Formats: sequence, structure tokens, C-alpha cells
Amino acid sequence: MMNRVVLIGRLTKDPELLYTKQGIAYMKVRIAVSRGYRNSQGEQETDFIDCNVWRKMAENVSLYCKKGALIGISGRIRTSFFENEQGKRMYRTEITAENVSFLERKKVQTSR
Repeated sequence: MMNRVVLIGRLTKDPELLYTKQGIAYMKVRIAVSRGYRNSQGEQETDFIDCNVWRKMAENVSLYCKKGALIGISGRIRTSFFENEQGKRMYRTEITAENVSFLERKKVQTSR
């Protein structure tokens, strides 16, 4: 069996680095991934995908990426469920990142 996903998209907000009680770095990010086609109205559609990034990768993303940064994520899909206040089972699908690639050069500020 195989559970593998590769995404290229832009961060929808500045990443926020968090730590577990055990001191492990992590972050939850959402990336906007454009579909490879236009809908019947000629509009480009975009999917917003939640991803979990752990340990050193999370620290690096927080250091080098801001909202709008183009990144590549490879990892695995994880689906979990919970019950809402009405007792209905709700599902959540997220990507657990195994590798994050920075696909743009960091912009260097120059003072003039």
C-alpha cells in the first residue's frame, strides 16, 4: 500500500511555530494549491489544504517563510474524526509533511 502526496502551493498566512509539552517543535499551515484547469466560468479554482510540519522542518519554515511563500510539501494523508456538539461524526483530512522545499529565493532587503 502507498500513502504519498506531493503539493506545491503558497502559504495562506505567516507560519506560527508551536511546541508540544515535550518540547517538540510543530506548526499547522494551510497552503493554497491552484488546480491545473479553469472551471466553466473561466476562473482558476484553488484548494486550501491543511498541513502539519514537525521538528526541524517546522523551525526552518518559521525562519524562512512568510505568507505567500511558494513551498513544496511531500508527505502522507491522515484522516481523523470527531463528534461535533450535535453528535454528528465530522472528518478532518490533513497532510503530515515529511519534506518541505522552499521554492523561491528569500528576498533580500536593500537600503537605499
